[in-house]
Amino acid sequence: MIHFQIMIENIGDLRVLVQTARTGSLTGAAAVLGITPAAASATLKRLETQLGVRLFERSTRAMRLTGPGQTLLEYASRAFDLVAEGEAQATADRMGLVGLVRLAAPSDLARTTLLPWMDEFMQLHPGVELALSVGDRTLDVVRDEVDLALRYGKLLDSRVVARRLMHALPVLVAAPSYLAKHATPRTPQELTEHNCLVYDRGGKPYRTWRFARDGQWTEVRVNGDRIVDDASLARQWAIAGAGILLKTPIEQREELADGRLVRLLTEWETESYPLHALLPSGRFVPARVRTFVDFLTTKFEAASAELARG
Repeated sequence: MIHFQIMIENIGDLRVLVQTARTGSLTGAAAVLGITPAAASATLKRLETQLGVRLFERSTRAMRLTGPGQTLLEYASRAFDLVAEGEAQATADRMGLVGLVRLAAPSDLARTTLLPWMDEFMQLHPGVELALSVGDRTLDVVRDEVDLALRYGKLLDSRVVARRLMHALPVLVAAPSYLAKHATPRTPQELTEHNCLVYDRGGKPYRTWRFARDGQWTEVRVNGDRIVDDASLARQWAIAGAGILLKTPIEQREELADGRLVRLLTEWETESYPLHALLPSGRFVPARVRTFVDFLTTKFEAASAELARG
């Protein structure tokens, strides 16, 4: 029989590794764990001695993981996730789903759509806690401390598992107050004569709008006096009559229903901008996260059907 010796004497020491990687410094890790920076430093040195490898490259600015450090981090993170899920499963009959769901979502989608849905999910599962990160920046779900990210657009990262939530087609809108002062555009090319509201997609201003008719696509380079990295502010500007906006309809359904925004160029097709739920590939997914994704899938299917009827 072959016997293997476990080199790491205290599995709890791995928490220092995990938090140092997440915060980028021993000081940050110590603050999260409630210990002194000196204790965190001693723990990390002990781990490196036990394993016989360097886990971090140290500099005056930050701690950067080495190759062996990155490997150990991935396995340590999975181990802690498994322990947490084991605890949750052991008490499931008594408590139902328990634990934290760390969600990142686009700003306007969170404000207009997700908030009531999250309230409903937490009422169904009182043992679940939610940590919500809101923003339109591109987020690395593998590196950042989230369980799930909702993101629009094409998928470029092979390290994530994606589940499509909605096949979204943006709509062109403006407020009646804007159209009262400016001629209503009849073709995409006429948008060059209008003040178009630009917001970031994937960290870059989205200025090239694409439209199709009878299978023929055309691109229009739009301009305007306002650019913003928060799509919810672009919607508010449109409601206030500041300009024309191209945006997914789910965040605007109330304004479209009550007439605060009016659809334009309805006979033209726009480019698909699908919404996905992203989870890190290879990372253990707790039952509470899987259940939440199933819940959101059902909600978005119903919302998409409602929009299609509208």
